[in-house]
Amino acid sequence: MHDYAKRFEAVLAHIVENLAGDLSVETLARLANFSKFHFHRQFAAYIGMPVSRYVQLMRLQVSARRLASREPYPVLEAAFDAGFDSPEAFSRAFKRAFGLSPSAFRRRPSWHIWSANFVVPYLSRKLTMQVQIVDFAQTRVAALEHIGPPGLVNASVQKFIAWRKHSGHSSLSSNRIFGIPYNNPDTTPEDEFRFDICGEVADPVAPNAYGVREIVIPGGRCAVVRHTGSTDHIGETIYPIYRNWLPSSGEELRDHPLFFHYVNVCPETPQDRWQTDIHLPLA
Repeated sequence: MHDYAKRFEAVLAHIVENLAGDLSVETLARLANFSKFHFHRQFAAYIGMPVSRYVQLMRLQVSARRLASREPYPVLEAAFDAGFDSPEAFSRAFKRAFGLSPSAFRRRPSWHIWSANFVVPYLSRKLTMQVQIVDFAQTRVAALEHIGPPGLVNASVQKFIAWRKHSGHSSLSSNRIFGIPYNNPDTTPEDEFRFDICGEVADPVAPNAYGVREIVIPGGRCAVVRHTGSTDHIGETIYPIYRNWLPSSGEELRDHPLFFHYVNVCPETPQDRWQTDIHLPLA
């Protein structure tokens, strides 16, 4: 059974790495060393959907990310990149998968709708295996509050870095860095979005011109899931925790927002290798 799983994991990795290439059932069956007929049935049983549907969703996922970015990306190009013969067919499939047309999604990316519709049973099972329950120790942090558009958080991060360099507190090399979102950027008006940029401290935070203050992240049990990649897409990891893991876990949430521990998020690390631990406080 272990060898069987490894063969499908190799197929899934190949799909992700070759989304613009030949991902026909025949090609993937040869890679997995199955007959076409056997591969088609076993893929559907293992992943929870037919191979053609899975490949289409993976391609649509890439299109959604590029449409939501700031780069120019015509819908016609997105359609061809996703393997469709026409923008009309692409738009229908995109709306069926994500609840919005490509142009509407580009204007205002709704990741909560995207995640609610992007349901792959295999990925949900995999998430369940990756959730860890930990006892998080109470932690004192210096915090800079950001209120306003999520797209401007980085400007607040630079302000926090300036305070850190000026004060000598919360060195990136020896102190953990956290983030606390107090509401959902996908459903909150931009001018009401609130996010704390935090750095662990050992000494009291003195009054300062940067607006940095001291707060405490309370200790307690937390469900932890690691997100790998750009934090711009962290919702892709957060939503399945609430949608798939929490209802079947028997756990209840504590009255405290989730928070992020940025394990290695720094300019020297390529974004596709960033690791962020999502902490969901439990009662």
